[in-house]
Amino acid sequence: MIINEKNEIVDKIIERAVLVGFNNDKGHIDIKYSMLELKELALAAGCQVSDSIIQNKKTIDAVFYIGKGKIDEVKALVEMHDANLVIFNDELSGAQQRNIENVVEARVIDRTVLILDIFAKRAKSKVSKLQVELAQLRYRLPRLKGSRSNLSKTGAGIGTRGPGEQKLEIDKRRINERVTDIRKSLEEARLVRNLQRVKRSKNEIPIVAIVGYTNAGKSTLMNKLIADTNVEDTDKHVFVKDMLFATLDTFHRKITLGDNKDVIIVDTVGFVSKLPHSLVEAFKATLEEVTEADLLLHVVDSTNLDYNNQIKITESVLNELNVRDKKTIFVYNKSDLLNEEIDLINENDILISAVKGDGIDELKEKIKKIVFDDLKIVKMLLPFNKGYIYSELCSIANVISTEYIEEGTLVEVEVSDKEYNKYKEFIL
Repeated sequence: MIINEKNEIVDKIIERAVLVGFNNDKGHIDIKYSMLELKELALAAGCQVSDSIIQNKKTIDAVFYIGKGKIDEVKALVEMHDANLVIFNDELSGAQQRNIENVVEARVIDRTVLILDIFAKRAKSKVSKLQVELAQLRYRLPRLKGSRSNLSKTGAGIGTRGPGEQKLEIDKRRINERVTDIRKSLEEARLVRNLQRVKRSKNEIPIVAIVGYTNAGKSTLMNKLIADTNVEDTDKHVFVKDMLFATLDTFHRKITLGDNKDVIIVDTVGFVSKLPHSLVEAFKATLEEVTEADLLLHVVDSTNLDYNNQIKITESVLNELNVRDKKTIFVYNKSDLLNEEIDLINENDILISAVKGDGIDELKEKIKKIVFDDLKIVKMLLPFNKGYIYSELCSIANVISTEYIEEGTLVEVEVSDKEYNKYKEFIL
């Protein structure tokens, strides 16, 4: 059973859906793959998928999106499977949604609502909940007029949960006021993150952001990197589950790569094809961590037959965030599940298994090589009365060799520009 906002017990609705796709041969995404992904999204939202249907048509129908004849076929499928939900693979206008509902006599939602519903269910932190609510309100604002009466009240089921779910007749003024309040709260959160980034910058700890398609294994990789630094505290680990959008919040963890080289690893929300623009806009405050990163780890599910297209989709979202020409390591994950080898194109590409740990050490070496490529190897002569400097170097830098001679301690050490300038007087 479900407890609603008024603490009333309501029956749990079993969502049985018919999926509807539109194919005009102009898209960059294979329709069969896109529909399979829509099914995975529906399952992630807790829905049972009864059937699916695809309309091959050159132009979109202004009234019914896929045309009246195809809508009659959808109605027949709804009746045959006793379905109570129809999910379209593309975004519908408010008028199209109402027209289709009047024919099929079932609730109709689109891919955008489905993704927003998953995000609403998975949001945990205050910031992510605000971001989801903002995206929901921006989606609903132009669709307020003329909604069906039976859909205008708070209920249960996909597309009805999450913050901001009030009567759909709520006027635009109140929605705009709420949008303004959310934006102010998100801006305050962004300023706090900026201060944290400035602090990290002063400490000169590089930032490595993990990006990629949803369910590619980003959080699993992050947990493996954390575990390899001997972090015992499970609170440091990130939630992992084999589902789309298992985690929405951005996590920061400091890890040691060896030789006194520390980095901040950032785990970000996963991407998916046709990710709603309103959602990308709302999550920019979180995803801006990617723009500040010194290096991107682009995690790819190497077992997915369409992984090249997933790479293009991820890069498209990154371009929308104005993240271009960033140093990137393509991390092809799930090598333990591969039946055949894949070709690695770039020098920094790497094949790993985040679950098994295969290739993790090599990945850490690649990260070190790229992130710390500006370090200098110098020799220093430290007087014996400056022993504290040697202790400092041992704690913050990679001391390659140490030799005690008559004049003092002769040290070969790897230093950054900051350390170079700080200890300049001792450099030979």
